[in-house]
Amino acid sequence: MTIEDVEAGAQEVRLHLSDAPVQLPEPVAALARVVAANRKGHATIGALAPSPWLFPGGQPGRPISTTQLTERLNQLGIRPNQARSTALFQLATEIPAGILARTLGIHTDVAVAWQRLSAGDWATYAAEVSRRSR
Repeated sequence: MTIEDVEAGAQEVRLHLSDAPVQLPEPVAALARVVAANRKGHATIGALAPSPWLFPGGQPGRPISTTQLTERLNQLGIRPNQARSTALFQLATEIPAGILARTLGIHTDVAVAWQRLSAGDWATYAAEVSRRSR
């Protein structure tokens, strides 16, 4: 992510991950403002131009690695893998597997497995709706 992906207005903060920006809720919006204003990394020390990356890495012009970012977040008590899994399973309960697979760029079988694990099996839901009396 680059600094241009964070749109911080007076009232709201939007994160551009694709065509449609996502409005960040508080306190995440406040954190995004702080990160955008105080980007630090080895590559930013003595650099001729500011780094475009939201999380600058150790090499000029490159972002921080996933491993290093995860390690830093873990030191702060933030467990990104757990949060990611929770978010993905929540999505699996709310939207059909086909849409989930296309949206996230994963195989449909994986999306179906997530739905079954999260008790969001849409086939069961469709069968239940079809059995309801009118």
